[in-house]
Amino acid sequence: MPGSDELVALYDQAGSVTGTATRARVRAEGLWHAAGVVLVRSGDGKAVYVHLRTPGKDVFPSTWDCWAGGVVAAGETPAECARRELAEELGIHGVDPVPLFTKVYDDGRNRCHNFAFEVRWDGPIHHQAEEIVEGRWIPLDELRAWVEDPAPELPFIPDGREGVQEWFRRYG
Repeated sequence: MPGSDELVALYDQAGSVTGTATRARVRAEGLWHAAGVVLVRSGDGKAVYVHLRTPGKDVFPSTWDCWAGGVVAAGETPAECARRELAEELGIHGVDPVPLFTKVYDDGRNRCHNFAFEVRWDGPIHHQAEEIVEGRWIPLDELRAWVEDPAPELPFIPDGREGVQEWFRRYG
């Protein structure tokens, strides 16, 4: 698995940094960790960018997501991670993600504190081919219907679904 020897920050269940471990160990043992995730909205706020994850992803492959993001590396803050992942995955630079909330996701195998951020963007999007197959803008009402559908036609990433449902509860 690419990046399996990458050192990531370990967190405890309460959300505090406790150490580091390899990405492979975090995945194999279901260790608590964190991610910086960014909701990319159009400049007018009426649409959100969604993307399809590649089949080679180590968690939730071939699912749609509305959050650009990834695992917090050792020595990195969630905000630094969010900026880095936004640039890597979507080619978005020169914006400061605004902190929103932290959404805990625990399905028994994946245990993560998702530190959620938001940006407004009308510029170009450049996908990282190793992580994203395709993407597009969709109106907020379509995103809401998609994540509220118990059996959607297109698979939506579980932690992203919970995160955007929380975003709609708070802001939408």
